[in-house]
Amino acid sequence: MATDIKMPQLGESVVEGTIAKWLKQPGDRVEKYEPICEVSTDKVNAEVPSTFDGVMVEIIAQEGETVEVGQLICRIETEGEGAAESKPAAASAGSVTPAAKETSKAKADTAGDNSNKHRYSPAVLRLSQEHGIDLTQLQGTGKGGRITRKDVLKAIEQGGTQPAVATAAQVPAPEAPVAPATPAAAPAREAVTASTTPAAPAKTGVVLENGDREIPVTGVRKTIAQRMVQSKHEAPHAWTMMEVDVTGLVALRNRLKHEFKQREGVNLTFMPFFIKAVVDSLKEFPQLNSVWDGDRIILKKDINISIAVATDDALYVPVIHNADEKSILGLTKAVNQLAEKTRAGKLELKDMQGGTFTVNNTGSFGSVLSAPIINAPQAAILSFESIVKRPVVFGDNMFAVRDMMNICMSLDHRILDGLMAGRFLKRVKERLEAYGPDSQI
Repeated sequence: MATDIKMPQLGESVVEGTIAKWLKQPGDRVEKYEPICEVSTDKVNAEVPSTFDGVMVEIIAQEGETVEVGQLICRIETEGEGAAESKPAAASAGSVTPAAKETSKAKADTAGDNSNKHRYSPAVLRLSQEHGIDLTQLQGTGKGGRITRKDVLKAIEQGGTQPAVATAAQVPAPEAPVAPATPAAAPAREAVTASTTPAAPAKTGVVLENGDREIPVTGVRKTIAQRMVQSKHEAPHAWTMMEVDVTGLVALRNRLKHEFKQREGVNLTFMPFFIKAVVDSLKEFPQLNSVWDGDRIILKKDINISIAVATDDALYVPVIHNADEKSILGLTKAVNQLAEKTRAGKLELKDMQGGTFTVNNTGSFGSVLSAPIINAPQAAILSFESIVKRPVVFGDNMFAVRDMMNICMSLDHRILDGLMAGRFLKRVKERLEAYGPDSQI
């Protein structure tokens, strides 16, 4: 019997996902719990496993296609017990069943289904109001004719309302999932296991007429692009910077790092000290630990620090939950664990959810100044730049060579003003400058 496999619910606030890569093709045997495809949502790829033994019969949703939760993605010819509601099996692995034809017909008729045309999400309403777009004049590409954020953006690019879509073949995929106003809950199904391993881009790409090469965009890169555009478009960014004298901190780390490595088995970096200064300052200025939610500001109770971790092809932002409860040792181990999981492609969905403030160590690759993009809907992001030795006026008009570092913060001006941001940044600076060679950690 051929069983329908539908897009799983990957989280409470997730309504759709993008097929990043099919791991099984029609005719391939599928074992129970064996992953059949990778689904990309909010920077994390989730492997969707089969819940029974069988043979892949038909792939409905193609790679790169965005599919709503509960929508059909493929069919598997089942064996034994445990199959869900079934449909007659295909005559062969590559044949199309009558049910599949009906499904194709339904997809082709989607353009004429307007049952959801006047159901607008808050993001769609806000975007249309900001740019004076008349939603009644748009043809939605979502299920039931629903107007998606992508439809509105297209109308904005065209300088007015979007022309109607004539046929299903012309309907683009629905928009990629956007970050929820509040952190998403844990995954609803245990059958979905998360991975950050992106679908591998083609090695060659397409050679254009002038010799340029077009590089395919992975699902992860598309999501990053969408999130960054959303943040810059919706959050009015303001930026501020302070200079910090970390000479004492550098001396402290140099004194402790060899013993720390032998005792704890991990390297003592500057990052845990940076995070510790941030979380202690967030307790004094909780307004920085908030998120923008439509027409209100939500002050978060927990302090969950998002940290930027780069791989060769993408940037991930895993989260240290309850970071204010951890010591320098605890933060060191948490940072090390998340970095290892990111680079090994083993991040879980819970590792990416719930962040309330983002810390970025751009100094690790030599940067001395940056203007980071806010990790929406958070209020701010703070970058710690490279530590460099410079001559500084010190004491009573004397010059000394000191270890200096810039700290750069971007803030959402809807939530924060310069006075509050400046006070917060000053306390981070004071905490870092308070470290000395003999400080206890």
